[in-house]
Amino acid sequence: MTAVEEKPIRLISGPGMLLVWFYGVMVVGAVSRSAYQISTEFGRAPLAYALSAVAGVVYGFITYTLIRGGETARRAALVCCAAELAGVLIVGTWTLVDRSAFPDATVWSYYGAGYIFIPVLLPLSAMYWLRRAQRTAVKQ
Repeated sequence: MTAVEEKPIRLISGPGMLLVWFYGVMVVGAVSRSAYQISTEFGRAPLAYALSAVAGVVYGFITYTLIRGGETARRAALVCCAAELAGVLIVGTWTLVDRSAFPDATVWSYYGAGYIFIPVLLPLSAMYWLRRAQRTAVKQ
């Protein structure tokens, strides 16, 4: 009996490449910003700076899974995008309800307004792409 080899799902074709580019930019932005803020003024707003660092790590992992491809990577990216969206919605709402909770902004403050709302639009776009990639793979 021979095992049927599955063709790995390619996640960086077409719009997927644009997602990788945006996530890559967000990795650089979030990680560099948080690294600078943590190393120079961590005591001023530790929660905000730590959340920006977490966002950078999440963006990095999603970038990696999109490039890696395959069904396992697609599922991991989908879970991370859902967690990212939850983080953006929770922190965005928190910054509106209690402005004093974050003396300095995070990547996700005000739903990513400081980043042209990319932090709230990116996970939505990525989840749509990842679901579409799954449907395309099932049809093949």
